[in-house]
Amino acid sequence: MDQPNLPLRSQHLRAAVLAPLLEKNAVQKAELTLALPINLPIQTQTVIADPGQIPGRPEKPELVSHTALKAKPLNTAEGRAGLLHAIAHIELNAIDLALDVVWRFPGMPTPFYTDWVQIAKEEAKHFLLLQRHLVNMGFDYGDFPAHNSLWEMAERTRGDILARIGLVPRTMEARGLDASPGVKNKLISAGDLAAGRILDIILEEEIGHVAAGNRWYRFVCAQRGLDPIATYRELIQQYDAPKLKSPYNLQARRLAGFSEEELQNLAASGL
Repeated sequence: MDQPNLPLRSQHLRAAVLAPLLEKNAVQKAELTLALPINLPIQTQTVIADPGQIPGRPEKPELVSHTALKAKPLNTAEGRAGLLHAIAHIELNAIDLALDVVWRFPGMPTPFYTDWVQIAKEEAKHFLLLQRHLVNMGFDYGDFPAHNSLWEMAERTRGDILARIGLVPRTMEARGLDASPGVKNKLISAGDLAAGRILDIILEEEIGHVAAGNRWYRFVCAQRGLDPIATYRELIQQYDAPKLKSPYNLQARRLAGFSEEELQNLAASGL
């Protein structure tokens, strides 16, 4: 007996990611991402029409300028929850960022798409760990305002896969590698050992995410006959990406595939 025609989103992985990407409820977005069947056909060459309303977002948190966010002391439960909420918001954005490259950019090798779906699943796990910890503290995702800098960079780079993977995982997300040890120490010093353990999980897996960004950035540079280091400087200027500031987590960056030349440039100029 013939199988019925399935909706497009059920037929191949690159279209299937649209369901969690468009989901507005944050917890459901994470759960739908974890449920994505990685063994679906990929259809690497298929061009998928933009469905609009990307990404789906809940009504809360209120999105404000990053300069409008004011941290509260970490010796208060509210201060610690506010910090963890900010990290959870980054992880929610990271789910959307990973899913977005899967449907948006055709023509890459099959492992590119499976890499980013697996990354999205790990980001979903990170979000749920943080969200559940917030609930245990008497808070929830959406209780604090947040900023939209990560997705604003995604919007600016939506027309070029080289810019997207050059500036989101290798720049914006790599900042998390640098910040993680200091944030962990602050939370542990404030007595939140469980949050410290969550940040250890996140750091270990984020190294792999940034490494994928490095790997595929260099792949596209090689395809286009471009020098990765010179091109990166040009992308920073063209897309007005932030210069990074020390301290840098050089050990994590080495594990994530940054070259010694790149690390020297970073130390000298933040690029």
